[in-house]
Amino acid sequence: MTRIEVIQRLIDSYGFRNYLEIGVRNGKCFFEIKARNKIAVDPEFVISGTRKLKRIFSNFSNLNNHWYEETSDDFFANHADLFAKNKIDIALVDGMHEYAFALRDVENCINHLADNGVIIMHDCNPPGEAEAVSFEAWKNRGFSGDWNGDVWKAVLHLRSLRPDINAFVLDTDHGLGVVTKRKPENPRSYTAAQIADLSFTDLSANRQAFLNLKPLSYLEEYFKLK
Repeated sequence: MTRIEVIQRLIDSYGFRNYLEIGVRNGKCFFEIKARNKIAVDPEFVISGTRKLKRIFSNFSNLNNHWYEETSDDFFANHADLFAKNKIDIALVDGMHEYAFALRDVENCINHLADNGVIIMHDCNPPGEAEAVSFEAWKNRGFSGDWNGDVWKAVLHLRSLRPDINAFVLDTDHGLGVVTKRKPENPRSYTAAQIADLSFTDLSANRQAFLNLKPLSYLEEYFKLK
């Protein structure tokens, strides 16, 4: 199951209205999602006006798209008032795939998340060291191959340092982190400095414990989907 399918399942099951996507780029996921109010954030959209128009006819909820071409940090600094009355029901965090960036995006979303809202994080379970390298290393190899970065560290950070939320990773689509305002399950006790020093080798040896990794079927159990 892809992140698109997971997000749409939750929107349809819970009647979520307000969808935020960070890291939209060419709109691959954003255009597919059907929601009442959709907000797209990316520092550089690669989407033509013609494509935007075409995608309205394939998904009429794209009439409700709102575009913010800026960094996610600037978006939250400049437009937090958007969520004064309409909290985020569901968000996809899929921007820069590095620990600090992903963590900041998630924590900014938490600040404006509805009580029953959900944050989905992409790229949380890199299969190998080649996918878990830094942005610079990926750039140096010509942006070839999948790149998950070290988003997984953001999951461990949330599980260690945020007692107000629960986080786990679904074992699908490069690892889908799920963040909700529920009681933490099996929290960890790492400091931010310790997490920053961890390597992919550490992840490989502690994948289940670090990520609270769950099979895809857990989605239905956790959210009581039918």
